[in-house]
Amino acid sequence: MVSTFESFGIGGLAACTAVTVSNPFEVAKVRLQLQGELQHGVEKVYKNVGDVLVKTWRNEGIGGIQRGLFPAYIYQMLLNGSRLGFYEPFRRGINRLFGQSPDEQIAATSIASGASSGMVGAMLGNPFFLIKARMQAYSPVLPVGTQHHYTSSLDALRSVWRAERFRGLIRGMDAAIIRTAMGSSVQLPSYNWTKRTLVEHGWGRADSTWTFLASSAVSGACVCVVMQPADTALTRMYNQPTRQLPNGRLVGALYSNPIDCLWKTLRTEGALAWYKGTTAHFLRIAP
Repeated sequence: MVSTFESFGIGGLAACTAVTVSNPFEVAKVRLQLQGELQHGVEKVYKNVGDVLVKTWRNEGIGGIQRGLFPAYIYQMLLNGSRLGFYEPFRRGINRLFGQSPDEQIAATSIASGASSGMVGAMLGNPFFLIKARMQAYSPVLPVGTQHHYTSSLDALRSVWRAERFRGLIRGMDAAIIRTAMGSSVQLPSYNWTKRTLVEHGWGRADSTWTFLASSAVSGACVCVVMQPADTALTRMYNQPTRQLPNGRLVGALYSNPIDCLWKTLRTEGALAWYKGTTAHFLRIAP
């Protein structure tokens, strides 16, 4: 039986391996989500995910398509470590709370434990996701959205701390919790359901690489459908400029909360704007 600590570590290391390959798609997703922010009918800088990758590689090189890689490692270790490390303890605990067997797989408690474990990871990793999004949005050649120029991850954390102290590091945490809870509520349950279905119907072996890949792809599609609007809101809240109130406090200049962000995006750009960068998002999380 794998312990909670071992599950946390295994989940984090596995996520970091995937991040190395998938980070360019995350860069593309962020830039597509910020393109045309609160504008209607403007000319697009990037046509699609492939166009983002080609233009970024051409103008910024490997450093451009791998922007934000180090904070992405830290964030994924905290997020996926929490998802895998706390999922089973939470699921068993919730089952016991409602008088059910800890070993029984129940859809409702699986969703609740997935959301809860994801929320823990989102809170722990928020500062790193914040600077990751800002670093990935930055382009010296083809900028979209507000530009935050940091020389390194440490410089980013220092800059945020100097400007806003602790409040800056937890900026957007409400959107991060909503986003991650929505994604985590379907990620592991959909993965486990797909894998169990494939094995039970004889379409794949439990230890087959094809079974793992198929389950991951279905899980990724489910996560994209459920989480994409909240993910777009999170990217925009992280990256938005700030303004200073009379009391000296810095607040977001464009959005006051994730619901406000979604409403303004819908009103200005239409419902499809919630799903900007969906293809890039799927390509990132499917592996």
